[in-house]
Order: sequence, then C-alpha cells, then structure tokens
Amino acid sequence: MKKTFVTLEQLERIAAQYPTPFHLYHESGIRQTARELYRAFSWNPGYREYFAVKATPNPQILKLLKEEGCGVDCSSLTELMMAQRCGFSGDEIMFSSNDTPAEEFVLAAQLGATINLDDISHIPFLKDSIGYIPKKISCRYNPGGTFTLGESEEGFQVMDNPGQAKYGMTRAQLTQAFRTLKELGAEEFGIHAFLASNTLSNEYYPALAAILFRTAVELTEETGCHITFINLSGGVGVPYRPEQPANDIGLIGEGVRKAYEEILVPAGMGDVSLCTELGRFMLAPHGCLVTRVLHEKKTYKDYIGVDACAANLMRPAMYGAYHHITVMGRENEPCDHLYDVTGSLCENNDKFAVDRLLPEIHIGDLLVIHDTGAHGHAMGYQYNGRLRSSELLLQSDGSVRLIRRAETPEDYFATAVWD
Repeated sequence: MKKTFVTLEQLERIAAQYPTPFHLYHESGIRQTARELYRAFSWNPGYREYFAVKATPNPQILKLLKEEGCGVDCSSLTELMMAQRCGFSGDEIMFSSNDTPAEEFVLAAQLGATINLDDISHIPFLKDSIGYIPKKISCRYNPGGTFTLGESEEGFQVMDNPGQAKYGMTRAQLTQAFRTLKELGAEEFGIHAFLASNTLSNEYYPALAAILFRTAVELTEETGCHITFINLSGGVGVPYRPEQPANDIGLIGEGVRKAYEEILVPAGMGDVSLCTELGRFMLAPHGCLVTRVLHEKKTYKDYIGVDACAANLMRPAMYGAYHHITVMGRENEPCDHLYDVTGSLCENNDKFAVDRLLPEIHIGDLLVIHDTGAHGHAMGYQYNGRLRSSELLLQSDGSVRLIRRAETPEDYFATAVWD
C-alpha cells in the first residue's frame, strides 16, 4: 500500500485555505532524495545532478534543488529564462534541446550553459546563430536498435526503442561531429544518451554507463578530443504501482562506479566527471494531486466524478499511465468497490482510473492521486476552458506555502484578441 506524506486532517486544513484541486509537494522528501543521490555518486568528484526543468518547472522547486547542489537541464527558451531568474548560470545549466530555434542557442550561450547538440547538422547552425563554437560542448548519442532492461511503465514507451526516436546522432556521426567541433575550436567534450524511460531496474544506469564509457574511450582514440564529462541523463524510474519495487540509488551508483573503474580508469580517463538528469526520480514521489469528490454516477459502470481533470494531470489520459489513488480517511478499509475515477472534460479518456478497486467513496471525500511531482502540473493545459490548479509546498516545518496560484478566467482570456 502506498502511503501519503500528508494526513486527512492536514489536507482538510489546507483545502480550507486553498480550494481543491491542487498539487502538493513535500520539501523534506525532495531534499532527502537529492542527498541520497549525491551520496550515491560522491565517489565521482565532479558529479552533478542537472534537474530536468520540464518535469516540474516551478521556481521555488528549482531554488530548493539549487540549495541541494543541483543544476538544471533546460530544453527551451522559457526554461532557460526561468533558470536564469532562479539564479542558475554557467556550468549550472545544461541545454539539451532538439529542433532548436536560433534564439535559444543565443540565450544558452549568453548564460554560459553547456550546450548539448542533438544533431550533427546543428554544428553549423549553432556557429551561425552565436558566431562561434563554445570551448565546452556536448553531443547526444543514439545507438539505435532497441533497448530492453528491467521493467518500464506499460503503455508509456518514450525511448525504449532508440532506433525509432528522433533524438541524437549515430555512432559514425558522433565521430564526425567531434572532429568538426575540434576543428572549430572546441576543447572540452561531453557525450549524452537516454535509452529508456522510467526503468525499474538497478542495472539500467550501469548498463547505459558502460555503453557511454566505451564510446568515450573509442572517441578519444579516434579523434584525440578531450572528453571531460559524460551525461547519463534520466530514465531511472519510480514505482507508480504499490507492488513495484523501488530502485536503490546506492546500488545504482555503485554499479556505475564499477563500470567507471573497469572501462575509463584503465584508459587514462579517471578524471571524467559524471552528471545526471533525474527529473522523475527526484520529484515524482514527492508530489500528489489532491482532489475532492463531486458526484457519483451509476450507469453501465460506477463513476466517481472529482474536481480535477486531465488538465491537471494528463498522463493517465495521454499514456494510460497508472497513478495510485488513496481515499483519505479510508486507508484501512477494504478495496471492494469497482470505480472509474473521472474528470469533467468533454473527452472520454479523462479518467484517472479505470476499473479500479477502491474503498467505498462518498461525495465530499478527498482523494490523493500519488506520484504527480514530475510531469504532473507541468503537462497541464486549458482545453475545455479548464484552468490549471495551484501548486503548494508542504515545508519541512509542517507549514504550507503557495508556490503557484491557480489560474483564473482572466488568465485564460488574457491572450485573446477581442476587437
């Protein structure tokens, strides 16, 4: 059984001040995970986590992570702007984008971000955009084929088939890119790859690391380029279902260390720094969507209608993704009622759960939808005129702080041209 990080009594007090639905984040949990991650990779002196801004683009969350030593991974102009406003600069920013407009490369260069190129054709485009090639640069590698290791979330294939993915360069392109970048003035090189999404396996990162470490050794021999960092990206997952085992970040870090010492150190590359981009692992378990039951409908099925909808959390509608649901106050009651838990959008896929066994639910109950701390509020939208909810932070001292207000109708109308 999944446990909530907040009690019914706390939620009722919070909901009295901030109407449901809202996303709630747990500061103590976020900090603990960040510290566990850094302990797992403390053997690598240059290690840094670059939190994927796209997962949870909230300034207060980013500032919290900055306090824990994290940098940020940005993939758009506005994410770069948010990073800048939160105080990130220089080596604290990784810019990993694809199909990139020139203005985004310009701002990344102005901020001193490490630019991670997605395609070999972006080399002349980058040079034309900013007028030079940075001294420090990275290239994204896509080895092609398929990559299967451990358990991934069903119905949610994003990168488990690299050969069908739009990201990264082929192996031959990688060599050519390094040679070209070196000729154009680059002095420090990095490589990056992302092969699988939300893996529940302590072996994924070590396997990915071994691929990248061998590639780094080969590239050094082929091109003479000085590789100073390797980006293991994301992909370390979280157990959305209560019966799934959680990854052990300590074992993962040890597995990567073993590959590092077996492959890089004998090749004279024991000074290579590692970095990661663990958005989901860092935040998903430490956020939840809190919603109140409005209606119960009995037709061909039993439906529970809540005041949240796919505009607040679109993963179930988009991917068929599973998010566990706790009926607050009934945690110890038997799950003997079969429900579809639905929102109010005029789309039949607006369901947080389908044929889910839950305790008996009553109108007015508070439901906690688990593991929404990453790719939850971030993926919100305004279809049907539904407005994005507030975001709240449950602070380490037990108090609650508003970190994003709920949208209003005036926000929805603000970009419209009325005359």
